[in-house]
Amino acid sequence: MPAGGARRALVLLVDVALPLAAYYGLRALGVGSRPALIASALVPVVSAAVQFGRRRHLDPMAAFVTAVMLLGLVASLVSGSTRVILARDGWVTALAGVWFLGSVRARRPLVFEGARPLLEGRFRSDGTSWDVLWERSPQFRRIWRVSTVIWAAAMVADGAVRVVAAYTLPVDEVPLLNALLWPVTLVLLQVVNGVYYEIAGLWRITRPPPQTGWRCVGVPGS
Repeated sequence: MPAGGARRALVLLVDVALPLAAYYGLRALGVGSRPALIASALVPVVSAAVQFGRRRHLDPMAAFVTAVMLLGLVASLVSGSTRVILARDGWVTALAGVWFLGSVRARRPLVFEGARPLLEGRFRSDGTSWDVLWERSPQFRRIWRVSTVIWAAAMVADGAVRVVAAYTLPVDEVPLLNALLWPVTLVLLQVVNGVYYEIAGLWRITRPPPQTGWRCVGVPGS
């Protein structure tokens, strides 16, 4: 697995699996739902702090998610509401979707930046730099802007489901639902985007067919 993929898998483990294990582990020990939720919510924050301490750098998405989580924790402590903590993941996801949407008209949309380390020069590519493709192909630019809109819509919808679940389902069911929604949303996004890339012709741009032409054959006596 490429280093970038391994790093993303580790982040997913820390930010999704460990908080879930922490919550249900504490509940099994008899800890109340609100303290268990607060403790589990601190896991991604600690992860972000460790990342910053090691690299002296925090990528924008991690900084955004950490800031929203901290705000959610403060709001829950002030309000005293367990439901506010449960809804935190939904608000984080929905706000991230709005951020993705806002990047559509930026110099480079977020999905382009996220896909580039995984695909550029590796998957169905003739080796042409994506910077070159971005500058010379309006179709290439449009594909990544539309893909970013798809991601934004999916994240807002995912966030809305999480918020509704946080205020309607039994408290102990919500953390599990939140964890299960991530793979469902990501798989659907991969399928929808994969179909869109084929239809829109992304791979014809990154790996165009070889040029063919007529070869002149000399005619004896001509």
